[in-house]
Amino acid sequence: MTKFSDFGLAEPIQQALAAEGYETPTPIQAQAIPHLMAGRDICGIAQTGTGKTAAFALPSLHKLAGDARPTPRHGCRMLVLSPTRELASQIAESFSTYGRFLKLSVMTVFGGVPINRQIRQLERGVDILVATPGRLIDLIDQRALQLRDVEIFVLDEADQMLDLGFIHALKRIVPLLSRKRQSLFFSATMPKTIAELADKFLTDPIKVAVAPVATTAERVEQRVTFCNQGEKQALLTLSLRDPAFGRTLVFTRTKHGADRVVRHLAGAGIESDAIHGNKSQPQRERALARFRAGQSRVLVATDIAARGIDVEGVTHVINFELPNVPEQYVHRIGRTARAGAAGLAISFCADDERPYLRDIEKLTRQKVEVAPLPANFLAEAAKLKKSAPPVPVREERSDRHHGDRRPGNHDGHRQAPGGQPQRQRRFGRKKPAGVSVRAMGGGARP
Repeated sequence: MTKFSDFGLAEPIQQALAAEGYETPTPIQAQAIPHLMAGRDICGIAQTGTGKTAAFALPSLHKLAGDARPTPRHGCRMLVLSPTRELASQIAESFSTYGRFLKLSVMTVFGGVPINRQIRQLERGVDILVATPGRLIDLIDQRALQLRDVEIFVLDEADQMLDLGFIHALKRIVPLLSRKRQSLFFSATMPKTIAELADKFLTDPIKVAVAPVATTAERVEQRVTFCNQGEKQALLTLSLRDPAFGRTLVFTRTKHGADRVVRHLAGAGIESDAIHGNKSQPQRERALARFRAGQSRVLVATDIAARGIDVEGVTHVINFELPNVPEQYVHRIGRTARAGAAGLAISFCADDERPYLRDIEKLTRQKVEVAPLPANFLAEAAKLKKSAPPVPVREERSDRHHGDRRPGNHDGHRQAPGGQPQRQRRFGRKKPAGVSVRAMGGGARP
């Protein structure tokens, strides 16, 4: 059996892995690390939760540490692009954990908070920069960042990048990189657009693939309950009152839908937090911290915000609304049943969502078990309806293509009427959003 010690990683990196108790690599790590140690470009297909962050972080740290150079002013030696802030923070935390005994600096840049501190930090340069594309372009436009010294370039969650309309940003960023770089692409799926992107930006890449996206977590038990749209909130409240429901992730398709669920749960005496693109970065971080610490056992999220949520001990995933993209279902339910634990994924399906369920079953090649409504559902639902808080009428389209839409935050792109991605309007440069934070070491799993 392959062990991390077999790869020839630098001693400080092996020391950090031993401190975390990591001995055996995951399949994606075992396949990718030897090729990356040899300096090859790579195109990796792996779902979230398979350990791909360590697959590119460990050999990259080894390479940077073995070729000690001063950090380039207004630049970086390694650039990692991530579709969301939460995932960027998680990646940076992993780099700090595995590189804790190395003298390498790690920094994140994304929207949500002021940009000035980030510009000041970049003046002296950084070894490893983890960024969202929109914020990176803002820094380039302000001449606070140059990419000509990048030795290693990583594009993580490439399919989600394209889903959010970042293709134009990527086409602008890549030509600014050094041609002598090592490039690493990781994606959960390999649609034609991703394959074309890989062919354009990678040089003679090695292709590795594990855990196809259609394969749902083996230990996740899946159920679906058919109900009317208006009955979903009562069904959710009754479900969460069951003591068997521990740390639970609830998914909605829209941001306002997530807020509405939280309001209803609060009215029923169930504490929860929402995390989505309309929340400020401090709000998102507080909600995630409370969920991790067990202070709030329910987190309501949209698909975009959920990228990067890697929390141990999630016992249940509830699809309050089924995703209209079947691959998102696989990502959602993969948030439970981690590290060998069991998990339960429950979907609430209204009549107009039945086509989504058929698409999911076609993709996963699994028939989802049908669970009936609780015997006392109608009576309990009537009680809950009387005590429900008032709900604003306002609604929105799916959060899928929205990204983060606050003024000054360009971590997302608008969708033009013809379906083509369109750059967001840039609102005043006086108060741009974004901040870089020096990543602190933590207990991120590889």
